[in-house]
Amino acid sequence: MNDQYTAPRHSLSPNAVKYWRMDELISNLIAFIVIGVLFYLDWRFNWYEWIFWVLVAITAFFLLGIIWSIISPPLTFKSWRYDLDKEFLYLQFGIWNRTQQLVPMTKIQAVSLTQGPLMRKFDLASLSVETMGSSHSIPALPKEVATELREQIGHFAKIKEVEQ
Repeated sequence: MNDQYTAPRHSLSPNAVKYWRMDELISNLIAFIVIGVLFYLDWRFNWYEWIFWVLVAITAFFLLGIIWSIISPPLTFKSWRYDLDKEFLYLQFGIWNRTQQLVPMTKIQAVSLTQGPLMRKFDLASLSVETMGSSHSIPALPKEVATELREQIGHFAKIKEVEQ
């Protein structure tokens, strides 16, 4: 391995930003409904006055969370990079704190793909790499890229596929 670190060159799918925004939208709608129900119950049953002010404070944090959920997906997309060779899986991510990880192929024990209903809508998959002591994940890859990457990592790490 050379002495100078070169940043990984592959990025996530551009659909990752749309996926993360849709995921945040769904979460925010659920939280909005819960907060609305709590305000209604406070009004209906005339709870203690301090409960109203706690709900106002929660709503203020909720509004800050909505702003962050609009800003963070493009920043997360820009910060995520990965690369692969016969020796290592290179990962780089982090908006505030940049993390650079080298995962040795000799330490990888399992590789898996995850794809929920929202990810299927955007044709995305998340790749997880398991080692003896930790787990590493690459979120929001195009499905075909994630499948190909899983096969490459499995080949480089010499993982035998378990028959089911």
